[in-house]
Amino acid sequence: MTETLKIEHLTKDFGNLRAIDDVSFSAKQGEIIALLGPNGAGKSTLMNMITGFLAPTSGTISVLGSKITDNSLSAKQSIGFLPEGSPLYPDISVSAFMNYIADLRGLKGEERKQRLEKACGLAQINNVLTQKIETLSKGYRRRVGFAQSILSDPPILLLDEPTDGLDPNQKEHIRRQIAELGKHKTILISTHLLDEAETVCNRILLINHGQIKADGTLTGILNQTNCQTLAEAFKKLTAAEAEHE
Repeated sequence: MTETLKIEHLTKDFGNLRAIDDVSFSAKQGEIIALLGPNGAGKSTLMNMITGFLAPTSGTISVLGSKITDNSLSAKQSIGFLPEGSPLYPDISVSAFMNYIADLRGLKGEERKQRLEKACGLAQINNVLTQKIETLSKGYRRRVGFAQSILSDPPILLLDEPTDGLDPNQKEHIRRQIAELGKHKTILISTHLLDEAETVCNRILLINHGQIKADGTLTGILNQTNCQTLAEAFKKLTAAEAEHE
C-alpha cells in the first residue's frame, strides 16, 4: 500500500511543557490507526500539527510524499479533519454550513451535488439540514463535523474523538462508516476509548506524555507486553514509565 503520511522526530513545546516528544511513525493507505491515550497525552496536539494548524518545534511532517512546510495548501487539501469539540458556526443552518465547506473545497456542479448527498447521507444528518447548528444536540453537531471532514473525499482523515457525544446506535453507525472508508484511505482516530481502538482500528499507537509507548496491531501489542487485554497493556506501559520518573 502507498505511504501517505510520514512523521519524523516531531516535537512540540509550549513554553516549558513538552507536549509531543520526538514522535516518529508512518502510515499507509488502508490503515485505520488509533492514537490511543489518556486526556493530556498529546493526541490532539499531534493531529493539529499534521493538519498544519500548529507548527512543530522541530521535526518534519510529509503528506503524500511532500513536506507540509514545502506545500502546506496541497497537504491540507489532502486531509479531512474532525477537530476536538466540532467547532461549527452556530448561527447558520446545517445546509448552509455544508455548502460553505463545499465552497472552501472548490467543489462545483454535479460533483458538488453528489459529494454533499453522500456526506450527509453517511453522517445521517439529512433530517436536520434546515436547522440552525446552535439548535442541534451534541451528537448531531458531531455528525455534522464528521460530514464536513469526508465531504471532499480526501485520502487522509484525522478524526479527533469521532464518536464523542453519540448514543450507542450512532456510535455503531459512525464506526461502520469509518471501517468502510478506511479500506481506501488512511484514517487516524484520536481516542481514549479502548473498545473503539480494538474494534475499529487495525493498528494502535499507544501514546502517553507525548511519546509513543507501543505501535502495532492489537495482537502484537498484547504479545509485546505479555498481557491479555489492551487495558492491561496500557496500564503496564504507563506504570513502567511512572516508575522511571
